[in-house]
Amino acid sequence: MEHVIAATGYSAAGLRVLLREQAFRHELVVGGLIIATHLAIGVSALFIAGQFLIIAMLLAAEALNTAIEKIVDRLSPERSAFARDAKDLGSAAVFFIIIANAIFAILAWLSNVA
Repeated sequence: MEHVIAATGYSAAGLRVLLREQAFRHELVVGGLIIATHLAIGVSALFIAGQFLIIAMLLAAEALNTAIEKIVDRLSPERSAFARDAKDLGSAAVFFIIIANAIFAILAWLSNVA
């Protein structure tokens, strides 16, 4: 039980770090707007649950991307191909999940029209 309590504290501390990141805050807001739109137009509960899962994956990817950026900035403060590539790869992972969120939201909205 002590491990669970400690892990929860570490996660809360990580969330506090993420809340200082503008990209994370933007993703939270847009995710909330997507869910609100789903609710407003009557999208099915299954689509809403799916969207929550994809948004959670986006937020997790943003957390990992932020961790990569912090590690790279610490290990390679000078400009280098290593640092650029590591940061770009983290950014690409976030981008792919943003695209997945957009596609899923559009499919949910279209399914509601049909």
